[in-house]
Amino acid sequence: MDRRDIKALLDRVSAGHLAVDSALDALTAMPFEDIGVAQIDHHRALRTGMPEVIFGEGKTSAQIAAIVLAMVARGGNVLATRVSSEKAAQVSDLLDARREAGDPLPDWSYDVEARTFSMRQRPFEDMGRGLVSVVCAGTSDLPVAREAVVTAEMMNNRCELIVDVGVAGLHRVLAHRERLVRSEVIIAVAGMEGALTGVIAGLVGRPVIGVPTSVGYGVSFSGVSALLTMLNSCAPGVTVVNIDNGYGAAAAATLINRRREG
Repeated sequence: MDRRDIKALLDRVSAGHLAVDSALDALTAMPFEDIGVAQIDHHRALRTGMPEVIFGEGKTSAQIAAIVLAMVARGGNVLATRVSSEKAAQVSDLLDARREAGDPLPDWSYDVEARTFSMRQRPFEDMGRGLVSVVCAGTSDLPVAREAVVTAEMMNNRCELIVDVGVAGLHRVLAHRERLVRSEVIIAVAGMEGALTGVIAGLVGRPVIGVPTSVGYGVSFSGVSALLTMLNSCAPGVTVVNIDNGYGAAAAATLINRRREG
């Protein structure tokens, strides 16, 4: 449940279309649900504006499917990150079996590059003040950038992906400056030395969220070099998330971009 669900529930009570006891039952069941393999935080979207997202790495396909089914039963959209192609196929088979047994499940999709498994039950509703731009230094950084894009779109942001504009060719970044200036917030994804984040922050007056990736040769230390470069940026307005954390960057961008109600 999110704020819209609660408002709709209270409107039905106010209009006399729903009994107070029925509304109380709905609210009582709202906070979390224990399904054995997980305690799903259905209350998170109401508290934080961001629904719970399934982290697929380390979970079995059966556990992911069970959590997906419990979440989809509440009527919201569902997103799982870090889901391998093999697990995605197994989850799809499990959901297909439930659908054949009569469960009215919505369609789902798998992004092999982003490694995201998603179900959208509610149509896209632009909830942002503007555009979230995801800028990717190199093609090798695309899996993390795509994770950020899919997450941002599932969180109802308009999103744009700009690919392969690393600092080895600064003219490529400059060619997109007008698009970056139109953005409300920018996610900069880069491995190697990670300099792209500071370069973008020095070009435009927008919040820039740096995402270091584990792409690079030996002394890049699996993303630590990029992380330290971004943390030490002298350009103002830079914040940095963990290595390869496209989801975390998109979540932060969502909260920055979100229109405030009331």
